[in-house]
Amino acid sequence: MDKKIVMTAMMMLLLGSAGGYWFASQHSATTADKDQTRQVLFYRNPMNPSVTSPVPVKDNMGMDYIAVYADDAPKEKKVLFYRNPMNPSVTSPVPVKDNMGMDYIPVYANDGDSTDPVGTVNINPTVVQNIGVRTIKAKLETLSRAIRTVGRVTYDEERVARLHPKYDGWVEKMMIDKTGEHVHKGTRLMSIYSPQLVATQEEYLLALNNVEMLKKSPFDDIRKGAERLLRSAEERLEFLDVPAHQIEQLKRNRKVMKGLHIHSPFEGIVMNIGARDGQRITPETELYMIADLSRVWVIVDLYEDDLPWVREGDMADMTVAGIPGRTFTGKVSYIYPYLEAKTRTVKMRLEFDNPELALKPDMFANVIVKAGKQIDAVIVPSEAIVRTGEQDQVFVQRGSGKYEPRKVIVGIDSEGQAQIIEGLKAGEIVVTSSQFLIDSESKLKEATAKMMEPKQAKKPVASDMQMDGMEMPSDMPMDMDMPDGMKMEDM
Repeated sequence: MDKKIVMTAMMMLLLGSAGGYWFASQHSATTADKDQTRQVLFYRNPMNPSVTSPVPVKDNMGMDYIAVYADDAPKEKKVLFYRNPMNPSVTSPVPVKDNMGMDYIPVYANDGDSTDPVGTVNINPTVVQNIGVRTIKAKLETLSRAIRTVGRVTYDEERVARLHPKYDGWVEKMMIDKTGEHVHKGTRLMSIYSPQLVATQEEYLLALNNVEMLKKSPFDDIRKGAERLLRSAEERLEFLDVPAHQIEQLKRNRKVMKGLHIHSPFEGIVMNIGARDGQRITPETELYMIADLSRVWVIVDLYEDDLPWVREGDMADMTVAGIPGRTFTGKVSYIYPYLEAKTRTVKMRLEFDNPELALKPDMFANVIVKAGKQIDAVIVPSEAIVRTGEQDQVFVQRGSGKYEPRKVIVGIDSEGQAQIIEGLKAGEIVVTSSQFLIDSESKLKEATAKMMEPKQAKKPVASDMQMDGMEMPSDMPMDMDMPDGMKMEDM
């Protein structure tokens, strides 16, 4: 029984081998017959395809040359026209040379994909790597900005007092006679003699005595009239800035005072003194300028492209050279509503607390404004934008080595990022380097595409191609005189 099984297996193996040999022989014969019917163009070296032979040979290593058949050759492209290599708008239906001896470049019917937008560029991946093309995805992000500028420390105009007398007189005595002194609210600054003040004091004392004499009068109108005169005289002293403590002293002592005092209206620094002992003064005389420096202003210049970012209330950090290592924090209090014509900037006012009086007026400051405005936008690096002057554009990657020019509307820039308002979506890939090389090729493609319409195909000018089957001499002057009203292109 085992012998029968072994014999059967051997018979099946022999039959299978014979069948396989027969099938291989038939396939080889069929392939050989097929190869014999194909036209051989030439034979090429298997190790060096640039070396060919018209007949079958072997290389120096004994390897057969490989046959290249006619149906293996690439199909010939259909030439639509030829374009000038230096001026793509100049074309010719036949091969010609320009006036510099350069051959016109053929434009084929199957160049590019008809579904691609005009100007789309196809670049070999090797070339892409060689010219350093880099790309990045457009992102949807929140755009903010820190604005750096310079400014100058100055007084808080709401905390500056300029003291002028309301009468003519003379400086009798100065209590504060040095600029830069720190004064408190109510500090006596100087004593002034004025005939007008003396007369007003005398009127006040007469009215005061009159009220006391008539306070027991049985006539109510007389008593009230005397009181009105007293109030009127006291108001005149107040309107002339006679301090309250001297009015009380006048009422108590019943004696006219020769010198009346000028007091500081608030705590601050004496910035200027406009009169000295014995000097005659008038209402035009500025006696003192006092500034409260516990809070100061900083005026900075803001450029036009920074205006959309800043608003009142934004915080700011400031450093000054005179106080190294210290940062002051303030806020934007006002943006002036006009532009400086010479500098093309807008003035902006910031407020800083200065309790230690460390900040001095006229100090120069470096300011960083932390713009509170944030914008959700599609952003790309600023270098991805090709700015032509008329229209901004980017190059969008549509596939491996394929780049499409896309017109975009650019919004605001912030720290190397640009907002794209229209023309690009988040997630699309844009070119960030070597885009100017791609742009030049794209412009060439676009000009070529415009020439591909037969009705709009432009005839080459006389200097660059044949005319009526005749080629113009290359040494023919292009600026020769023509008859009136006749142009070169009319020939």
